[in-house]
Amino acid sequence: EAYKINIPELIRVKSKDGKFDLPMTIIYPENMEAGKRYPVLVSIYGGPDAGTVTDSWAWSPKSQWLAREGIIQVSLDHRASGHFGKEGVAYMHRNLGEWELEDYKTMVQYLVEKGIADPKKITITGFSYGGYMTCLALTKGADVFTHGMAGGSVTDWKLYDSAYTERFMDTPEENPEGYKKGAVLTYSDNLKGKLLIVHGTMDDNVHLQNSIQLIDKLQESKKDFEMMFYPGGKHGWGGAKGAHFENLKNRFIYKYLLEKEMPQGMLR
Repeated sequence: EAYKINIPELIRVKSKDGKFDLPMTIIYPENMEAGKRYPVLVSIYGGPDAGTVTDSWAWSPKSQWLAREGIIQVSLDHRASGHFGKEGVAYMHRNLGEWELEDYKTMVQYLVEKGIADPKKITITGFSYGGYMTCLALTKGADVFTHGMAGGSVTDWKLYDSAYTERFMDTPEENPEGYKKGAVLTYSDNLKGKLLIVHGTMDDNVHLQNSIQLIDKLQESKKDFEMMFYPGGKHGWGGAKGAHFENLKNRFIYKYLLEKEMPQGMLR
């Protein structure tokens, strides 16, 4: 039997305000059934002028396996991801977090409205800025996103380095409203889905205090969440801990999206 390769499809979704045709790649589940809704796995980075969607060949054993298991896999890019030049990136000035989430919600809702996505299983995952967007999606965007795996996440721009932050946000004194609106901590009460928070304890880029402060607020609000720290891990980690992290994410996918035992062969 010839092996079927599930090839990503590039589509464009009109932004809610009608100004942008937002790019999205989709790897559909193998042998999709008409009328059936499937869990969605969104992988993003999301930073300013740093898109993840390209019109190019992409293949990995994991993406093919998850397609066979029945998951819709998508990559999304918002208006400020670089595809739309300075006009798009300008939306982020003094306003990190606002339009990225707005556009991501629009694109995911498109899949729900098409009748192929299960609105109870909308999962987002990312690291660094992608972790920030994941935490924001599960709190501020909790009406759309139900599951998230967030690694090395910024949770408040006051906690990140000034060289990067002030280029987009100006200082906290100049832009208090923007900092408040852009902080995950502001929306921690909104969490209702399942969020996994992951951080390396020696992260010298996005400091551990970001996740610690979010965990503190979630506990004070009596919210249910999951967390995993990697001792000695910096802003990313390899070796045995890297394999552990990959297993952790795969177990999350099987437990919550596929609702079945993960095959032993998936373990690294």
